Amino acid sequence: MKFNTSLDRISSRIDRAVEHSLVAMGLSMAAIVAVQVFCRYALNASLFWSEELARHLLVWMTFLGASTAYRRQAHPGVDMVTTRLPAPVRRRVEIAVHWVCLAVFAVMVVYGIEFSWFVRLQISPALNLPKWLLFGIVPVSGAICTVHAVAFLVSRPPGEPK
Repeated sequence: MKFNTSLDRISSRIDRAVEHSLVAMGLSMAAIVAVQVFCRYALNASLFWSEELARHLLVWMTFLGASTAYRRQAHPGVDMVTTRLPAPVRRRVEIAVHWVCLAVFAVMVVYGIEFSWFVRLQISPALNLPKWLLFGIVPVSGAICTVHAVAFLVSRPPGEPK
C-alpha cells in the first residue's frame, strides 16, 4: 500500500509542477501577444518572433493541460450508459478505460520520440530553436499521462469511487 500512496504523491507533485508551468506559459503568451499588438498598431513595427512563440506556447499548454485534465478526470465524456451500470461493473469499465488510455499514451511517447528524432536537425524559422525541442512536448505529456494512469490503476482499490 505504501507504493500506491507514494505513486499517487508523485503523480500529484508532477501535476502541481505542470499547473505552475501552465500558469507561467499562459501569462507569458498573454504578455507576448499584448506586446505584439501594441508594437504592430501603436509603433507600426511587428515583432517577427512573437507569433511563432505564442503558437508554440499554445501547443505546449494544450498538451500539458490535457495531462492535468486527465489527472482531474475533467475530460468531457459520454457517461449516459456507465452511470446506469452497477458499481462493480462501472469500476471494471473505468479500469478498462485507463488501460486504453495507457495504450494511447504509449503511442504518444514512442511516436513522439520517433518524430522528435526525425526533425532533430530542423530549426524553427523565427526563433531558431531546434524543432525536436518544440515537438518534444508530445512524448513528455504522454509520459506524464502515463504516470497519472498508473497511479489511478494501482492507488484505488477495486470498488472505490473516483
